[in-house]
Amino acid sequence: MTYMLRLRSIGAHTFIAGMALAGTVCFGLAFSHWQSSDPVKFICYLVAALLASSLKVSLPGIEGTLSVNFLFTLLGILELSLPETLLIGLASTLGQFYWRPARQLKLVQLVFNVSQVTVSSAVAYGAYRLVVVYVLHAPGPLALLVAAVTHFGCNTAAMSTIIGVTEDKAIPKVWTASYLWSFPYYMVGAAAAGLVNFLNRHIGWQSSLLVLPPIYLMYRSYRLYLGKLETEKRHAEQVSSLHLRTIEALALAIEAKDETTGEHLQRVRVYAMELAKELGLSEDETEALRAASVLHDIGKLAVSEHIISKPGKLTPEEFEKMKIHPIVGAEILEQVDFPYPVVPIVRAHHEKWDGSGYPYGLAGEAIPIGARILAAVDCLDALASDRQYRKPLPLDEAMAKVAADAGKSFDPRVVAILRRRYIELEKMANEHPLQSPPKLSTDIKVERGLAPAAGFAQSSHPEAMSSAFGSEFIARISAARRQGQEVIDFNRQTGLSLRAEDILSLLAVRLKNLVPYDSMAVYCPKDGGLAPEFVSGENFRLFSSLRIPDGEGLSGWVAQNHKAILNGNPSVEPGYLNDPRKFSTLRSALAVPLEGTAGIAAVLALYRAGQDAFTADDLRVVEAITLGLGTAIEHASKPKAAGIGAGSA
Repeated sequence: MTYMLRLRSIGAHTFIAGMALAGTVCFGLAFSHWQSSDPVKFICYLVAALLASSLKVSLPGIEGTLSVNFLFTLLGILELSLPETLLIGLASTLGQFYWRPARQLKLVQLVFNVSQVTVSSAVAYGAYRLVVVYVLHAPGPLALLVAAVTHFGCNTAAMSTIIGVTEDKAIPKVWTASYLWSFPYYMVGAAAAGLVNFLNRHIGWQSSLLVLPPIYLMYRSYRLYLGKLETEKRHAEQVSSLHLRTIEALALAIEAKDETTGEHLQRVRVYAMELAKELGLSEDETEALRAASVLHDIGKLAVSEHIISKPGKLTPEEFEKMKIHPIVGAEILEQVDFPYPVVPIVRAHHEKWDGSGYPYGLAGEAIPIGARILAAVDCLDALASDRQYRKPLPLDEAMAKVAADAGKSFDPRVVAILRRRYIELEKMANEHPLQSPPKLSTDIKVERGLAPAAGFAQSSHPEAMSSAFGSEFIARISAARRQGQEVIDFNRQTGLSLRAEDILSLLAVRLKNLVPYDSMAVYCPKDGGLAPEFVSGENFRLFSSLRIPDGEGLSGWVAQNHKAILNGNPSVEPGYLNDPRKFSTLRSALAVPLEGTAGIAAVLALYRAGQDAFTADDLRVVEAITLGLGTAIEHASKPKAAGIGAGSA
């Protein structure tokens, strides 16, 4: 049995060096006492072993081969001296290596395989002699069985160890998956060797040549058996590949919904797989976590896009809609019929260790281990990544926040491992560049199709609803509407001659008395984005320099979705804090769309220094005072026609 080895660690080099030293010692001790009672028989066995070495089959799941030449090693143990037996093993291994090799061989591969065959043969020879001399006091089937089992155990243990060390796999799992199946093969070979030995004692050693046809039949039967295994393995790989493509397609669906998700999912997968190894998850649990790390947010397909991409805090109503995504995601994935438990992880990835999570309030170890891992690594990477509603935290600070929630939101055991290895895992994530998925056609214009089957609905912009909470608030709303109407009326009375800047300046003065703010900015559409039309208050120069791409930041999101934002983070406005020399104490933003006749005429943004400084009543007041101002700004921004003189005829 040989293995095509690829060195990847110091442990592999050390193991090979130790095996080479042991093999050299065995050869040295054996050949220092060379003896051959029947050279002709030895040469015939040697030639037969060389011929048998060409009868090899590929091992399933690894780059290795199995040949029937071990049968002649067992014959050597029964009938030849130790040096003759070792020489047969050496020659047959060389023949197995160099007879029609599948790929170019390396010296280290040859050294390892020759060494492990030598050590296995020497140990099996010693075990046989030990049983014959000290247990049975004569040759017998039991001694042969011990020799065969010993040879099988040493050979496969060495192979499994080097594979486990070089490919970072569990050695017992490698042995079970790749070599345990060959044990009956060794037993059949031992029976054949015992039969040849019996014939040799009663007829003569030349009768052993009669065993060559049965050996060939044994080779053919195992080749057919392994061919069937290979076919089944290929089918299993095709099914696994189908599931992988399904996962990738679903992940692409998430990417189409939320373009910031792709890199995050890639990084979460790298983190999660390393924690799975350290926590000793089973193969099924690991594969389930691998899929769930990519698909856990698939349920967001059922959540409105403006909620997913909102760059500010969610309202209670919006959060209620967001909380359905683990359940919907689980229901979607139930249709895929994964061969491992992906669905429970996706359903529980927002549960918390203390039972305060959603959707079912699971606590402690009632939460699947994959979901506990996913929750911690997902939170860490989210904190350290750029989001619509805030800038990324430094990795150390993000890790500190996750660690502070150990025992509350997260499994303390998972957090302990993550805290110990997060710097190493970050490096590993950076070494796995994100593969760009195929770009979906989400931004093309389809020319055909004049109208939907049910026709078009009439566009409407309903007025903001007034609050019914107390006379004081009603008075504020009334004052806001009156002040806003006065601005519009004043603009009309001047014959639409006011500039947009004049209207906004008047608005700023009147709004200041109703809703306190530290800065005010009004952004108008320009060149596919937003540009400041009017700015007052703190950070005047900073806000005046902003150019906001369509859909980005607070104001870009408001313009794109025609929805207001309450207590958003000002720092997410594109370009606002990109320059490290710039600094702002502003912590809260209130932004509302100003609708015109042809769409968004402007976005009004108010900023304050305090955290969560604006109230829902403030939002309603701003919406009330700005009602109808979008149209006024739209008209004021249009180029004025040149005047015509009224000369006499």
